[in-house]
Amino acid sequence: MSTMPLAQHMTSVARLDLPGGGQVAVHDGYAYVGHMKPPHGTSIIDVRDPKRPRPVATIDLPDEASHTHKLRVVGDLMVTNVEMNDRHALRRGLGLADAEARLAASLGRAPSASELARTLAVPEDLLPRLRHYVAHGYDRGGFKVWDVADRSRPREIAYVRTGGVGVHRFDMDERYAYISTEMDGFQGNILVVYDLADPARPSEVSRWWMPGQNLAAGETPFWPGQRNRLHHAMRFGDELWAAVWYAGIRVIDCADIANLRTIGAYDYHPPFPEPTHTVVPVPLRHHGRQVAVAVDEEHDHVKGQLHGGLWLLDVEDRADIRPLGMFHLSELDSPFARTGARFGAHQFQERVEGDRLYCAWFGGGVRVVEIKDPTAPAEVGWYIPEPFAGHTAPQSNDVFVDDRGLVYVIDRNRGLDIVEPRN
Repeated sequence: MSTMPLAQHMTSVARLDLPGGGQVAVHDGYAYVGHMKPPHGTSIIDVRDPKRPRPVATIDLPDEASHTHKLRVVGDLMVTNVEMNDRHALRRGLGLADAEARLAASLGRAPSASELARTLAVPEDLLPRLRHYVAHGYDRGGFKVWDVADRSRPREIAYVRTGGVGVHRFDMDERYAYISTEMDGFQGNILVVYDLADPARPSEVSRWWMPGQNLAAGETPFWPGQRNRLHHAMRFGDELWAAVWYAGIRVIDCADIANLRTIGAYDYHPPFPEPTHTVVPVPLRHHGRQVAVAVDEEHDHVKGQLHGGLWLLDVEDRADIRPLGMFHLSELDSPFARTGARFGAHQFQERVEGDRLYCAWFGGGVRVVEIKDPTAPAEVGWYIPEPFAGHTAPQSNDVFVDDRGLVYVIDRNRGLDIVEPRN
């Protein structure tokens, strides 16, 4: 086990005990956290005094059917996702009848709950919800729009239903929401753009998908299951930068928001084992050429394979995107690397200023990576939160850098840390 210090060139400002979160965003002195698991929905925290963060509002969920772990805030509007809770495990229930029949045939009797759960690779206590999902489906997926002019009293003003298991991570600006969601007739998440000019009545403007996703139009995917799909797309000027999971990245021309058009693509799967989570252009040029950064999300690690890491890309020619460099973290660089919890990359702050990235690295905490030479990115600091009681490792899930330069790190299990970089 490593004996490295838990912080280098970063120091704790404050720590708040919160239920685990999927995303954190900070605007005008308030931090907004989307929680991973119901009944916890969204928390709003006053961080104007960052040494004394103070929760001012919570939005709880009515049951365990959905979670709302992603959010965006622009001005006095907040948008939160609505997605089926435990979606991956519950979808295994679609094979429930076959699994029961196979087990009964091999055992000569009806299988027990534990035998069935083991075969489906789901927790036994999830079986009742799994059966309910198989019988009744899920129809709550979508997104909600909130008026947060009074931060202490968020007010729901719209609820848009989409399809499938609902909405995952997304982007938003003053006019549009760039929603990653499943929709009827499509396989896997696609991009649906909604106009928020009247936030109480969002209206669909356009859709974008990869060829093969539109089953209703007769397209046939060349990949199995949900392997290729939109994770989310971020808008920069007249382009949307889309991470498309095991299909790598896409760059989409959105100058005509009603007519989205793919203008760039780069896929490094195989041989790299982890899916692409986020891609954004950065304010950095290499030999006069534009640079972008992508991050892969660590999943169940396979020994002998690389952990999820960072990519630096030459994107000057959208039709000929090329790799420049990569950054990976050694298991020796965190004392929590081999606890059984996830260890590897997940996300970085999406609006990058300067030449440093602040990256959430699951069991590796927050890593600060200097990218002024994109062919040789170098770590220049880190902060590894101590896990809360009952957890063997931190699971740093998302990171946000506010206009004061403070770094906010949400753990997917428990806790929010506010950290200050030090030279």
